[in-house]
Amino acid sequence: MKRSGLVAMMLATLAWAPLAAAAEPVLAIHGGAGVVRAGLSPADEAAARAGLERALRAGHAKLQAGAPALDAVVAAITVLEDDPAFNAARGAVFTHDGRNELDASIMDGRDRGAGAIAGVTRVRNPILLARAVMEHSPHVMMAGSGAETFAEAQGIELVDPSYFRTERRWEQLQRALREEATEGAEAGAAVDGRRDGRKYFGTVGAVALDADGHLAAGTSTGGMTNKRWGRIGDAPIIGAGTWADDRCAVSGTGWGEFYIRTAAAHEVCARVRHRGEGIAAASEGVINGEVVDAGGNGGAIALDATGNVAFPFNTEGMYRGWIGADGVPHVAVFADEALPLPAD
Repeated sequence: MKRSGLVAMMLATLAWAPLAAAAEPVLAIHGGAGVVRAGLSPADEAAARAGLERALRAGHAKLQAGAPALDAVVAAITVLEDDPAFNAARGAVFTHDGRNELDASIMDGRDRGAGAIAGVTRVRNPILLARAVMEHSPHVMMAGSGAETFAEAQGIELVDPSYFRTERRWEQLQRALREEATEGAEAGAAVDGRRDGRKYFGTVGAVALDADGHLAAGTSTGGMTNKRWGRIGDAPIIGAGTWADDRCAVSGTGWGEFYIRTAAAHEVCARVRHRGEGIAAASEGVINGEVVDAGGNGGAIALDATGNVAFPFNTEGMYRGWIGADGVPHVAVFADEALPLPAD
């Protein structure tokens, strides 16, 4: 090959290389939108805030040690999955049939690698299985018993389904069933979100930027209280509830059907990439624009490659927080709380 041709080929390769540069690490998390002040006791609020701080510190420890963004996302979400204050893994909501069905997904912005699982009932930490699907299989999504068989082969911890049960979530199901019996099955079946989504949905998620300028995102959920028929929302669907590329990372929380229909997580990043919008404007336009216009509600966390963070949501509250290089966690719950951003 002539030298001129070789140089041209090298320049073309560089032009398509993912963006990456030294950066100040940042981690942002959410513990679900739809928080209602009247339904949250002081003790429950304090427990949720403490859980958010633990998750932020766990993820920050990874970033501080020089680990990739993916490790920080997994570390933070694992803490939230183990915390019964949140609707993911332990503490997940119940289906109509009294089961806990768990979904999760993860995406690495370095190469758009992705993994997801749906409808598992025995995986202690679904985010670990989603990562294993990404890293140790040729697939992107697995579901149900097949996903659990794969988890066992990968040495991922399986537990008895009773591990996920909490009395608070059980009572939420009983309340939903009583309302359903009063109002009729059509009003109550699996679309509790339509009637009272502010009480019955929630998710956890994380987005991170590491010191090399790489992004990652992950989401984990127990779904929607009183859901039926194996319903799956946006959390395990790449592009709907989770997305990460070289410029943008998003994790959503809300009424999943509308996040799927709008491809919400991907749409935020598409606005950043193709329209040149900032992360705040892009996420606001999708979460408080397209999702709401379609009839849904919820929130998200979004992070760009320069460390700008956005927390759009349209419910009374959303468990949320972030941590930067200084290791100081910042958390908030309700819409009227001021949450300083990294640029502030």
